[in-house]
Amino acid sequence: MKSDNIKKGIARTPHRGLLMATGVSKKNMDAPFIGIASSFSDLVPGHIGMRDLERQIEKGIHSGGGQAFIFGVPAICDGIAMGHSGMRYSLPSRDLIADCVESVAAAHQLDGIVLLSNCDKITPGMLIGALRLNIPAIIVTAGPMLDGMCRGENKLTMVTGSFEAVGRFRKGEITEEHLNALEENSCPSAGACQGMYTANTMACLTEVLGMSLPYCASASAVSSQKRRIAFESGMQIVDLVKNDVKPSDIITRESLRNAITADLALGGSTNTFLHILAIANAGGINITLNDFEDLSGKVHQIVKINPSSTLTMTDFHLAGGVPAVLKSLVNSNLEIFDTKTVADLSLKEIANSAYSDEKIIPPYDKSTYTQAGLAVLYGNIAKDGCVIKTSGVAPECYEFEGVAKTFNSEEEAMTALETDKIKEGDVIVIRYEGPKGGPGMREMLAPTSLLVGKGLGKKCALITDGRFSGATRGICVGHICPEAANGGVIALIENGDKIKIDINKRLIELCVDEKVLAERHKNLKSFEPRVKSGYLAKYAKNVQDASHGAIV
Repeated sequence: MKSDNIKKGIARTPHRGLLMATGVSKKNMDAPFIGIASSFSDLVPGHIGMRDLERQIEKGIHSGGGQAFIFGVPAICDGIAMGHSGMRYSLPSRDLIADCVESVAAAHQLDGIVLLSNCDKITPGMLIGALRLNIPAIIVTAGPMLDGMCRGENKLTMVTGSFEAVGRFRKGEITEEHLNALEENSCPSAGACQGMYTANTMACLTEVLGMSLPYCASASAVSSQKRRIAFESGMQIVDLVKNDVKPSDIITRESLRNAITADLALGGSTNTFLHILAIANAGGINITLNDFEDLSGKVHQIVKINPSSTLTMTDFHLAGGVPAVLKSLVNSNLEIFDTKTVADLSLKEIANSAYSDEKIIPPYDKSTYTQAGLAVLYGNIAKDGCVIKTSGVAPECYEFEGVAKTFNSEEEAMTALETDKIKEGDVIVIRYEGPKGGPGMREMLAPTSLLVGKGLGKKCALITDGRFSGATRGICVGHICPEAANGGVIALIENGDKIKIDINKRLIELCVDEKVLAERHKNLKSFEPRVKSGYLAKYAKNVQDASHGAIV
């Protein structure tokens, strides 16, 4: 075992003494040493219940014959960090988390690791860390929160009950007293926000990848099922160590292609493009944006979850969760690989034994949708690609043409929205918010939610070199590459320019003559970094563009 490096032989007497200081008994010194990387935090709603799950995992590890050690990693709530400078830290935290997992586990020569995660950047960060270490690993995602209810409005989510409610209030649709009531009731429990946003999308894809046990992604954060899954994960990691099953055995090109297929069928968060590319990079696996483009032309959506419909993760779980989606995909004409998982079952065995409520998760050929839930667009604005959550776009808006209104930060755009400067037919252009320019590639949930709340979700478009929350809906195009800070065409757009978006043709075009653009490029001022010291400055200096996963 790897841990023999710190506990075997006369020379390791001081090491054993230090381990005994932590409470390890002589009888358990020969047991597999299993880390529990916990992202518990009082600051993050998705993580506040993790102390209980830590206990369950620890019980499982000891019941399986291992010795458990809990250590912490950072966690950021994207909802709380949204709409201000704090959001610049969200995406960079993914690499910080991976570094923490790698550092602690490698320094202490752990034999295996359980990664207790939930929210947006923590899950991909832990997957990246697991691949770097390549010791047996299993992920426990802590699960979604319960649906909100307020004054006859059921199935409230963090987005509909708060972010979009702000727009409803400013439009005069609800009173301030009603807004306050929604504020108090939209997030009623611990857990990840209730829709197919980034946290729950990544949890689902982790399950598809085979790195968590069946139903882990959708079992509620406050359910006994989640506690049982945590316990069983603790038991299972000991078996994975004994059988030397590593992340590289599970996360392969085939399992990542399965995850992309499931992502397109679910219409998940656009952030998954960044995370899958970064995970592939960590594992040395050849997955590029071309894989998303290739599969998006072959896969159509089978289920729509909030923000694309009123269904929530609770509904999704009751309908059969990820195994039901796998059942639908496995029984289709799509290429689905029978990959290995951390359970004692292959992916197709999980699919074949799944229950599904076909009213919600139908057989693939009986789905009423014709498009993939996500798409990659190209054009002169984005020669290296950009992304859109097609599941959140009304079909009548698949072709949109409008006039540019440009802003060099999210704050500038928010001011224009709040002061009614945005009108029907506008294309809001938010630039210098990419990985380098932001820095940190902020999410634009505040402006997109305000746009929807004010009734402009189908009448305006928004394009950015920044990111969107998985909760975003509407004609919203993100991850535009090259970004403005790298001299991309998005930096050359001027107020009044015509912009065309055609989802069917996978096209985004700035309707300006190339000679005019060349002249504008000559006059473009060189980018001046916004942050000149600290973690963000280091990140901006080393980060690659979104088409490569914003890896550092």
